Amino acid sequence: MMKTKSLQAPDARRRSLLASGVASAASGLVSLSASAQPTAAPPATAGELPPVALKVNGRTHALRLDTRTTLLDALREHLQLTGSKKGCDHGQCGACTVLVNGRRINSCLSLAAMHDGDEITTIEGLGTPDKLHPMQAAFVKHDGFQCGYCTPGQICSAVGTLQEIKAGIPSHVSIDVTAIQKATPEEIRERMSGNLCRCGAYANMLEAIQEVAGGKA
Repeated sequence: MMKTKSLQAPDARRRSLLASGVASAASGLVSLSASAQPTAAPPATAGELPPVALKVNGRTHALRLDTRTTLLDALREHLQLTGSKKGCDHGQCGACTVLVNGRRINSCLSLAAMHDGDEITTIEGLGTPDKLHPMQAAFVKHDGFQCGYCTPGQICSAVGTLQEIKAGIPSHVSIDVTAIQKATPEEIRERMSGNLCRCGAYANMLEAIQEVAGGKA
């Protein structure tokens, strides 16, 4: 029995020392890791939302919006500019089309926070009932709408389409991408294909756009 005790005691002491050493090392690593972490920023004030300055139709609006707010919802729900319509809310129908810095976008797919300081034009900013934009007047003349739900997006997209053609930006159907682009029926149909009309007034819209472009209506 004495021999057995003399063999076990050193092992027990060794295990105790190893356990103590591991614990001390782990404690040191935790302390080192904690000291290496950057100082956390103070939490935001409860209920405070980040500021966003939206310049819409020539007027700047200072808003505080949830960062998840889409441009479409900011226009409709916060600025009461309800001309831009929420159709599919997936960027597939084009009813929400607006112009941002002269380029057309689907406002339902873009966050308002991304457009701080940008020039945004909605259907309300293109013209007024007593002073219509040429595209608006052409849509009325050629009966380019029926129910009217998609019309604001159609008109904004049509204005953007002609600006793209004027800038020489080619489309999928452009034969020569280096040539001067023209507002042919094929080009207009292709470029307007992202704007859907449940009433099927496409032929009348084409005539309206061609008239504004200076082509034969």
